[in-house]
Amino acid sequence: MSNDQDPRRDDKSVFPDPVYKETVLRPLFDGAKAHHVEGFRRIDRAHLVMLTETGILDAKQAGAIARALEAIDAEVDVPALTYTGEVEDFFFLIEKELKRRLGPDLAGRLHTARSRNDIDHTLFKLGLKERIDVLLAKARHLADTLIKMAAREEGTLIVAYTHGQPAQPTTFGHYLGAMIEVLLRDIERLAEARNIVDRSPMGAAAITTSGFPIDRERMAALLGFSQPLQNSYSCIAAVDYITATYGAIELMFLHLGRPIQDLQFWTSFEVGQVYVPNAFVQISSIMPQKRNPVPIEHLRHLASQTFGRARTMLDVMHNTPFTDMNDSEGETQGMGYEVFASAARVLDLLAALMAEVKIDAARVRDNIRRSCITVTELADSLVRREGLSFREAHEIAAAVAKAVVAVQGDLAKDGYAAFLQAFAKATGRNTSIDEATFAELVSPEHFVAVRDRFGGPAPRALRAALQSYRDKLDALAAQARAIGERETATAAELNNKFKALLGEA
Repeated sequence: MSNDQDPRRDDKSVFPDPVYKETVLRPLFDGAKAHHVEGFRRIDRAHLVMLTETGILDAKQAGAIARALEAIDAEVDVPALTYTGEVEDFFFLIEKELKRRLGPDLAGRLHTARSRNDIDHTLFKLGLKERIDVLLAKARHLADTLIKMAAREEGTLIVAYTHGQPAQPTTFGHYLGAMIEVLLRDIERLAEARNIVDRSPMGAAAITTSGFPIDRERMAALLGFSQPLQNSYSCIAAVDYITATYGAIELMFLHLGRPIQDLQFWTSFEVGQVYVPNAFVQISSIMPQKRNPVPIEHLRHLASQTFGRARTMLDVMHNTPFTDMNDSEGETQGMGYEVFASAARVLDLLAALMAEVKIDAARVRDNIRRSCITVTELADSLVRREGLSFREAHEIAAAVAKAVVAVQGDLAKDGYAAFLQAFAKATGRNTSIDEATFAELVSPEHFVAVRDRFGGPAPRALRAALQSYRDKLDALAAQARAIGERETATAAELNNKFKALLGEA
């Protein structure tokens, strides 16, 4: 062949190449069958209604197309379909079925003023909204579980750790409150991502909308979207609805992984401040004494898998052109649905486990005793009661803790003599604090009770916090209900409008 010969003239190949068919077209067709059949159906029906209402199609044309769509739904067994390569994809299969029933002229009119570009992104958004709603409901259930637990455990003492070491006593309710705050922020982030998803691309057509007098607002409403996405180029190029969704999920499961890791640490034999009931414990096949809280490990790796899959979705979007592209479409969307599958498992299991775990009060008491973690309050009390600087009080408290730890003692019972000595050495005078007062000051109950500031663990402060969390969760739930009611109403309207085209209304 000479260099100047036109390869197009001698191209005798026939679409599709068999390898391309098996590696790309068949998986895409199967993905559409699995995930988007109902979305295609809704888009076709809504578009037909909008074309009729705007006068682009007349009632006779619309009625014939509507009846053909009904016949396709009734006669085509989608799950039984096998990709043959006769058509490029699922969209063209439906168009082929329309042509068989209506002829090419009338069948082709349904595609007026639209493109596979705006159809595809609308399909993906419809699929994401449903999955986000399920995930949000599960996340709200977890938050509700944690709020109820925190109220139940408001006075239950635990050891709080910093840098992996016992630091201060607090309550399990206070710790759970910290989990709740982060989870509520994560729910808000995911709800905001849904708001970004909830904008219809339909009417953007390929890139620039259409010269036909389409009604994009009406199309958005018929499909249950809150509004159309304004810029038509953005409709097919701006995949921020994908990155917003998976970015929010990535953060949620990064954040959940941290208290899950605490659970693993707290259930260890050496710490043992959390007791996991038998229903969540597996045994060793060889070591009869073992109680393995294996669900926590599954929570950890499933949260990590969810995080990793969500990060992968962001990586796929990274450094892609700002235009319509396959990178954001069928197979990528299918991969993203795996994120929702593992995310749902984590939220369900974590809610079930957290509702049942208990704090081992005896182990907590022993760990508090051995670690002298209430001694911070001794220093604080010396500032308030004896007028010392905090640094001076800190040095006295440190000397007391060192002496008690050296004899493996109990701060309340064994620390007073060391305190008297350290106080006199540091100040040159005697303290006004007697032994009973000293024991009270270094008790974990007193430690918690005096921390009654905004955000603290004392009952009044914690109850106020929990009420604010409940109010926030209730508001998020109400918002979700309002969206659900709107979308249910619009689905009913679309059904009625389509039936009217059939002459059934």
